[in-house]
Amino acid sequence: MRTDYLRKILTARVYDVAIESPLELAPTLSKRTGNTVLLKREDLQPVFSFKLRGAYNKMAHCTPEQLARGVVTASAGNHAQGVALAASKLGCRATIVIPTTTPQVKIDAIRAKGGNSVKIVQFGESYSDSQAHAAELGAAEGLTSIHPFDDPDVIAGQGTVGMEILRQHPGRLDAIFVAIGGGGLAAGVASYVKAVRPEVKVIGVQMDDSDAMSQSIAAGRRVTLPEVGLFSDGTAVKQVGKETFRICRALLDDIVIVDTDQVCAAIKDVFLDTRSVTEPAGALAIAGLKAYAARHAITDATFAAVACGANMNFDRLRFIAERTNVGESTEALFAITIPEQPGSLKRFCQAIGKRSLTEFNYRISDSQQAHIFVGLGVAGSSDTEKVVGHFRKAGFSLVDLTDNDLAAQHVRHMVGGTSKLAEGELVFDVEFPERPGALMKFLLAMPTDWNISMFHYRNQGGDASRVLVGLQVPKEDRRRTTGFFQELGFPAREVSSDPAYLMFLA
Repeated sequence: MRTDYLRKILTARVYDVAIESPLELAPTLSKRTGNTVLLKREDLQPVFSFKLRGAYNKMAHCTPEQLARGVVTASAGNHAQGVALAASKLGCRATIVIPTTTPQVKIDAIRAKGGNSVKIVQFGESYSDSQAHAAELGAAEGLTSIHPFDDPDVIAGQGTVGMEILRQHPGRLDAIFVAIGGGGLAAGVASYVKAVRPEVKVIGVQMDDSDAMSQSIAAGRRVTLPEVGLFSDGTAVKQVGKETFRICRALLDDIVIVDTDQVCAAIKDVFLDTRSVTEPAGALAIAGLKAYAARHAITDATFAAVACGANMNFDRLRFIAERTNVGESTEALFAITIPEQPGSLKRFCQAIGKRSLTEFNYRISDSQQAHIFVGLGVAGSSDTEKVVGHFRKAGFSLVDLTDNDLAAQHVRHMVGGTSKLAEGELVFDVEFPERPGALMKFLLAMPTDWNISMFHYRNQGGDASRVLVGLQVPKEDRRRTTGFFQELGFPAREVSSDPAYLMFLA
């Protein structure tokens, strides 16, 4: 297996379109982690992603007859750009199926790279939905399939990333961190590295809401996820490939799972060292490197991370900036209760001292006590514990909301929104797809005797938006609410007993 892929990688045809991307020291991140951190800058490729390597290598190995029939592929966007560029260079037509949630920047780039050679079809909300439709189109029209990850030539093309890393850094290298969606990049890098320098660890990184490879390896078989998160759209895959699973299961040393906040912080880390902005999938490996080093208390090691893509809508930066402080543990959120009497606020400010105030929300609502929503600048989680102890010593009652997702997403923007008319409401944190008609779909599906008592939505520049919904539902219907959201296809969780809601909105 390894010898075969070694040969394929060494003879891969990628440099007709790809560059040998630099392997750069990240000095700020190295200093922060206590390790030497090297970034493999695949975000500098002509399509701002590594994906053109595998796409072009596969198409360059197709026969003239296969190319003459035209090709078809499905992609969340980056692979599609590679196929579009290859189609234009090789003179064939390409049908590209992308999810309806694909960022506009990727759609525009596909058109720009492919020109008249490309036909774009939008179908489904995830890559897996698009792949099924692409298979149907391929069968109906006799098109040649260019799979984005589960193909030996695609895997070999991606494997040239690992080949370049070892050539560019022949010295000590403890581990290479690689983002995993379908597994093509991880399988290719691991195939080369384990054949040439088996002592170098290859560690995959996945989102906590799109961890199909991790779950599959744990189960010993390919697992299909019922839903995937769309923040890191480039790795939002419900089921990994047969070949990529086989290789990753055999060769990966570990898989690290990270969350949205950690990825947002990693995007900032890359920006500070390079002044470039990666997409979430592009920063996934960096987030995994940081988490792995912290979890195992590793210092003085040499790590490489593949910054694998930079195709992101500019509007999404608003969401990323908001979440970065949480991911870096530099902001703590609290609900603090003070007596509703003259001088209380002054005493509260004295307790804050010289700490930076990042958020302060208050509205009178009770004659005896007041609940204040406060954000404070901190120097990590241990510092947050000191703040908690300091306020309690000063005689204030408080609830730490730093890790409360509802507080960060909604409540901080809604303090003072209480209502006596909202009696008996059930509250849900719902994921709405960010596309026209989503709200109308929700309203048309909702039973006519249900009443909306609260609705909070903010466009965050992502592929999906978190909406806080209050519903007044007849008692006999309350058990139907879970099934209602499931049938609608909008992931939801009830948060009626969340402390942030109870203190500021109930």
